[in-house]
Amino acid sequence: MPVQFRFETTTITVNQPHAAALLTAVKTRLAQGEGFALATINLDHLVKLSQDAAFRQAYAAQDFVVADGNPIVWLSRLAGRPVHLVPGSDMVLPLARLAAQNGVKVALLGSTEAALARAAEHLRAEVPKLDVALQLAPAMGFDPAGDEATRLLRLLETAQIGLCFLALGAPKQEVLAARGRTLAPHVGFASIGAGLDFLAGTQNRAPEWVQRLALEWAWRMLSSPRRLVPRYWACAKILPGEMRKALRLRG
Repeated sequence: MPVQFRFETTTITVNQPHAAALLTAVKTRLAQGEGFALATINLDHLVKLSQDAAFRQAYAAQDFVVADGNPIVWLSRLAGRPVHLVPGSDMVLPLARLAAQNGVKVALLGSTEAALARAAEHLRAEVPKLDVALQLAPAMGFDPAGDEATRLLRLLETAQIGLCFLALGAPKQEVLAARGRTLAPHVGFASIGAGLDFLAGTQNRAPEWVQRLALEWAWRMLSSPRRLVPRYWACAKILPGEMRKALRLRG
């Protein structure tokens, strides 16, 4: 049984246990011209999900959920329902290759115009047949539930975009993806956070040896302590409770 996280009346299920399963599921959707919404859950998301009903509703509308963060993987093992680590940023290129193989047009939405241009250049270099048809950088203060979001979603649908990478951060990207399942039903939405900024080089990811030691969180925190120390402290505070929940699932 997949690992689950329960919040009042909402249950979030990590329903894609590893990257291969996710890519197989996405390939089927792309081949059939069907949309989807992909979320990459981590400990920060669990904090936000416990506090935000709209975020919970958006997460419940996601078709695919993977474990983006070692604490989620550890909790799944503790629950006796192990899943593998599938960072959203690691999935950008594999998903782009699937889009190219299926002749699907791609859109980049989020970040800044300069970062999107550099990310698109990187993607085209890595995946020569990829059609990056739209690059959309919403203004500061973008509301994923507002009129501008409605316009962008309809644009994606009318432009026949098959895969849209969302780099808006949580909860904006998941809320927009959830709305897209209704307003742009043929578009696949992949919420990948800083994934495009990593490709563009506007943000630096931790070295591979840091990632192998499961210390990427520390690397990120040291790079932006004022912003991330409070976030990671909030994550640390919920971890004991999540561990107790995981042990109950094991039983």
